[in-house]
Amino acid sequence: MELETSVYRPNVAVYDSPDGVEVRGRYDQTFAKILTREALGFVAELQREFRGHVRYAMECRREARRRYNSGGVPGFDPSTKFIRDSDWVCASVPPAVVDRRVEITGPVERKMIINALNSGAKVFMADFEDALSPSWENLMKGQVNLKDAVDGSITFDDKSRNKAYKLNDQIAKLFVRPRGWHLPEAHILIDGEPAIGCLVDFGLYFFHNYAKFRQTQGSGFGPFFYLPKMEHSREAKIWNSVFERAEKLAGIERGSIRATVLIETLPAVFQMNEILYELRDHSVGLNCGRWDYIFSYVKTFQAHPDRLLPDRVLVGMGQHFMRSYSDLLIRTCHKRGVHAMGGMAAQIPIRDDPKANEMALELVRKDKLREVRAGHDGTWAAHPGLIPICVDAFTGHMGKTPNQIKSMKREDASAITEEDLLQIPRGVRTLEGLRLNTRVGIQYLAAWLTGSGSVPLYNLMEDAATAEISRVQNWQWIRYGVELDGDGLGVRVNKELFGRVVEEEMERIEKEVGKDKFKKGMYKEASKMFTKQCTVAELDDFLTLAVYNHIVAQYPINVSRL
Repeated sequence: MELETSVYRPNVAVYDSPDGVEVRGRYDQTFAKILTREALGFVAELQREFRGHVRYAMECRREARRRYNSGGVPGFDPSTKFIRDSDWVCASVPPAVVDRRVEITGPVERKMIINALNSGAKVFMADFEDALSPSWENLMKGQVNLKDAVDGSITFDDKSRNKAYKLNDQIAKLFVRPRGWHLPEAHILIDGEPAIGCLVDFGLYFFHNYAKFRQTQGSGFGPFFYLPKMEHSREAKIWNSVFERAEKLAGIERGSIRATVLIETLPAVFQMNEILYELRDHSVGLNCGRWDYIFSYVKTFQAHPDRLLPDRVLVGMGQHFMRSYSDLLIRTCHKRGVHAMGGMAAQIPIRDDPKANEMALELVRKDKLREVRAGHDGTWAAHPGLIPICVDAFTGHMGKTPNQIKSMKREDASAITEEDLLQIPRGVRTLEGLRLNTRVGIQYLAAWLTGSGSVPLYNLMEDAATAEISRVQNWQWIRYGVELDGDGLGVRVNKELFGRVVEEEMERIEKEVGKDKFKKGMYKEASKMFTKQCTVAELDDFLTLAVYNHIVAQYPINVSRL
């Protein structure tokens, strides 16, 4: 791990930490209001109780990967058939979030939080995960921002635009997405080891905000969360236990905390009933995290040369395996009495090209109409400018009815099989597909390394999921020497071709962003890291985990004078 060079400062301020907890992030008086002794103690208690369970779950992931790499495929678990076949339902949806027809998502940045809460969406998902580069500054400022948002005091003065931002009287309901189980928090050590990132995100936010949230936003329920990257119901069971522990420590009713789980890994689609069952007292549904789902498809089948993806722009909801996943999610959620949330519209309004803008918005319209007609209860948008289109699509179909849980049971989807969910996507592979993956992957990683996790690229708001698809697809194509059969070239992808593509795309990036920005940014470093990730012998599980150490800046305390 790269550590910042430290000097002996005998009077340096430090955080007031309980026994066994050491905060190695930069000290800041504002951060200290979040990192109180009591709040850190709460996080430490969660870590000590559940770290063994998390370690076991991560080992089970590795074992599953070994099984897939040996030729196995995911499928429905025969041992939990009784859960899938039984007639049970989740706890009733809290009145505060019965209508979720449009949700907006974004990082926990101050201006973003205000704009999103004011956007007209029903829900804002504030993100500590894929839309955030998890530097110490971003994480702690995010906690400060959320605390101010929950108590209603959040404001932002944009001096460059001479504009002041504050909350409207009517705002969206706040959900928070912590990081996945696999990500550490290297700036906080508990008993000498890095904290579990999601327990830091959840623990600090819950500790400081549960009481106020339940009074204002939750109408007696809450706080509300989104849970990412799960692969098995055992991981949902850990979250359920964390929620129960937090409720008990806070002295609030069991079932107060509610969460929506993102179904964004291929193994999880076979565990949807089981995941809802484990969280049945705390669930408010499932969401189609479709970009990460595509990433997971490649990762799951990394050792299966017969399951190569076409250009990623061709892997949409028209593909049979994607449509089957969406339909089965709707069927499962509605059978269990909870929301089935649709996928992300990542488009950004194109202000300088009205024709291109209308074409992009028409794609959003069609996607949202497809979702609501299929039975989804709500959808995601990445930009406030898309909210009216999404609202029109869902309200035009649903009217004043808050959701479709009872009206769209999708009994037909009960016939969906393992083969439907695993069907190989159809389409061609092109040199432009390889170029786009490379160009987007490098630019996203360069932004992530400099503190931005939500990045506008080519009229789309990209997060880590797009970079992950780009990385693993490049790796897959290089690994198996795929033929680029879609543009008449007939060439096969290898490291030499990829090396030339990287060089040429770096020249294009420099022209697009300008020499000054290119020189000041971390494009060269990002290019090296991305190239390595695409050409390694063994595929890394997550790009953000592999390069995390490059954004860790520890500030050792109690340093001896040399």
